Amino acid sequence: VLIVEDHEFFQRSILSPLETEPAIEVVGTATSGDQAIPLCRTLRPDVVLMDIRLPYEDGYGALKKIRASEKLRAIPIIAVTAEASTDQMNKAKASGFDGFLGKPLDPDKFPDQIRRILHGEAVWEFS
Repeated sequence: VLIVEDHEFFQRSILSPLETEPAIEVVGTATSGDQAIPLCRTLRPDVVLMDIRLPYEDGYGALKKIRASEKLRAIPIIAVTAEASTDQMNKAKASGFDGFLGKPLDPDKFPDQIRRILHGEAVWEFS
């Protein structure tokens, strides 16, 4: 799992529940969309958890660039955002994200959501 999140609090809230899951490995973190693109090339994560509002390159811009690469376009990219609403979820879906998780994440449900994503299930949840 590659985590792309610019706020330290939210990055920690994503990272902490996953650190105790032996079947889930966090391979890296980035704080902007422009950092995420080269990390996807070098790390080849099984899934990317991408905040939408990021400095320098937002999640939508980074998604578009990752999808433009033939070698990277199959990586599932999940929007993770505090702007959790049906409208935002629909916008993420129309933009090509593979799933949607609203912040704040539920630490009891979150590891299972990631396991489901890693097993190919589409997860579109924000409450």
